[in-house]
Amino acid sequence: MSNSLPQTIGIDISKASLDCHAYPAGIEKQFANTAKGHKALMAWLGQWPIERIAYEATATYHRALEAALADWPCVKLNPERARRFAQATGTLAKTDRIDAMLLARMAATLQPPVRPARNANQILLAELINARDGLVRDRTALKNREKNVTIAILKRQCKQRLDQIERHIEALDAEIAGIIAADATLARRHEILTSIDGVGTLTANQLIATMPELGSIENKQAASLAGLAPVARQSGQWKGKSFIRGGRANVRQALYMPALAAARFNPDLKAKYRQLILAGKPAKIAITAVMRKLIVTANALLKADRLWVKSLA
Repeated sequence: MSNSLPQTIGIDISKASLDCHAYPAGIEKQFANTAKGHKALMAWLGQWPIERIAYEATATYHRALEAALADWPCVKLNPERARRFAQATGTLAKTDRIDAMLLARMAATLQPPVRPARNANQILLAELINARDGLVRDRTALKNREKNVTIAILKRQCKQRLDQIERHIEALDAEIAGIIAADATLARRHEILTSIDGVGTLTANQLIATMPELGSIENKQAASLAGLAPVARQSGQWKGKSFIRGGRANVRQALYMPALAAARFNPDLKAKYRQLILAGKPAKIAITAVMRKLIVTANALLKADRLWVKSLA
């Protein structure tokens, strides 16, 4: 087979290794999931024109590879969708080699859009924000436990641990702020996002770290990536209620409190919220619509490289 034929590459990622499959060439190769292995992988990829490189998110194991392939056309596939694709093809067996082949076939068949890769600072921010989120959860759990503590030594220990968590959160906030301030592109994105009424520093940090696509995609795609696009349910004459599903849960969580604030203080979104409530929509649906409007607004402003301006109406 000619090496000039474009290939779609599927990569099954584990802690120790990368199982790769080139489609339609049908060539398989395994590399170590190390810096040396990543260099060998890129040398192997260089023998073809590459249409897409498809892999699944794997918590921490894909991050170094993602950074190494920043200049290649990569797509990060949803593991649930990949499993359903395997079921649709009738593939029952599951090995790393088979998973790599299925990822390549899925990407070649469905041709998901190639998204901008996160740069090194965005990858670092994502890890720091994830750690901060964990500390906030620990703080909430500890505060709830503290209410039921009656023994003096346990009270002291709870207070000491809470104080430690607060110090760690403050240290992470300072580190995150420093990284953003030192990167002109990220600082500008942060300035644009925080100009929107209701969007604060924490939400802007989350969007910068986990939605690098913002500003380079269409508004409907932005809502879909955040899991805020309504999914229709209809069959024949039956029509069920639309609902949201999938997308990036951390983005939705980051947008919830800003949406509550925007529904009260952002003139445009306050009007949107009131319109839905007056039309008889439940408050939860109205807030979801405000969240969707926030992400769409953020996408539009970043695309235009301009700050949000309060409506004069």
